[in-house]
Amino acid sequence: MPPSDLEGALREMLSRRAAVPRPVTADPAGAAIRRANRIQRRRTLTGMGLAVATIVAVGAGNLHLRDDRPPTGGTVVIGDPDLPPLVKSTIPPPGPDTAPPIAEVDLLIGGSIATAQGRRVPLHGTGTVERAHRLTDGRGWLAISAPTLAGRFLWAIAADGTAQVLLAGADEIALDEDGRQVAWKQGTVLAAAGIVNGELAAIVRAEAPVEAVPLRFVNGAVLVRLVPDDPGHVLWSPRPGPLDPGGDRASSHIFGALPDGRLVGGVTPGAGLPACLTLLDPARDLTPVRPECGPELLGDGRGAVSPDGRWLLVNGRSAGEDSALLVDLAKLDTSGVRPAGPAMTGTVVWSAPDTAYYAAANGGLVRVAVDQVAAGRRAAPTVLPDLPAGELPVVVSGG
Repeated sequence: MPPSDLEGALREMLSRRAAVPRPVTADPAGAAIRRANRIQRRRTLTGMGLAVATIVAVGAGNLHLRDDRPPTGGTVVIGDPDLPPLVKSTIPPPGPDTAPPIAEVDLLIGGSIATAQGRRVPLHGTGTVERAHRLTDGRGWLAISAPTLAGRFLWAIAADGTAQVLLAGADEIALDEDGRQVAWKQGTVLAAAGIVNGELAAIVRAEAPVEAVPLRFVNGAVLVRLVPDDPGHVLWSPRPGPLDPGGDRASSHIFGALPDGRLVGGVTPGAGLPACLTLLDPARDLTPVRPECGPELLGDGRGAVSPDGRWLLVNGRSAGEDSALLVDLAKLDTSGVRPAGPAMTGTVVWSAPDTAYYAAANGGLVRVAVDQVAAGRRAAPTVLPDLPAGELPVVVSGG
């Protein structure tokens, strides 16, 4: 091969070898770049995690401020949408347990107690309540059921509305004005007991006629009607043994006591004559303490004496129609009788010496203010909210 050709071939071989990159065993720049990329990715992931944590914390705070309740009628789903929801509700949350007060006394309306302070306390499991009494210690109420096939029940109702049975199967039940004593009749057994911390204590039993029923407490004794719908009462000072058949056979109704112990009641002066209002002496077998008879009592015997003994609110007749009458017991004659409002149903409750409440036959609540009635203004019933059709409110005594 000529030297010129050999030199050309050698040059071509060397130029090709120079064009091929030789492998590098170490690349510090590449390693630095790769390390920087890893650090950047870690920082990005850390920032995203902090953002998620912040969103979760803020969301939890918002849920706490909303009292952890879902919107009314809606559905709230928290978490993975492919998983079952953590919160799901289509039922509106319960409403508030307070409302503007309706009266100065507690009322039973539609299965709940509307207190004079504006609370609404639903009753649980008591059935129909006919009478109720608020305890002075703030622990709740005592409630007497309407008659059932199993008799009457006495319930102790806590402040939250839960109830427990104190008595069951009684023919009749009566409470004292303080809610500390109870009397009941079952068959031929007449009994009385104290109520201490929601339990019956010191039970006393006596034998009594089947027809006899306890009506109320009067100065520590139990007023017992001997025969339903017939005149005649006896006062039983709770003690064991047979019921003393004393008492009288003339008193038709007894409405309460005066501060001096005399009883306000009606007596029948003779056969075929209407009962009239008078005062009775409990120490002399309910003998009338005044010879003359007061205003005639033409009503059904519903009524109550004011706490100071000055007034009697009683059912009667005025201008030819049934009416509640306000009687001035200081006069005890026809000049002291004023029409007070529509006829009463249920229990009449004096919330103060000059103010009384009762339910009217149409379901309205009647507030009787003595000064207004004395001035010639009859009380009118007020329609109650949330009262079911055909149901009457129950005015709660005591408190």
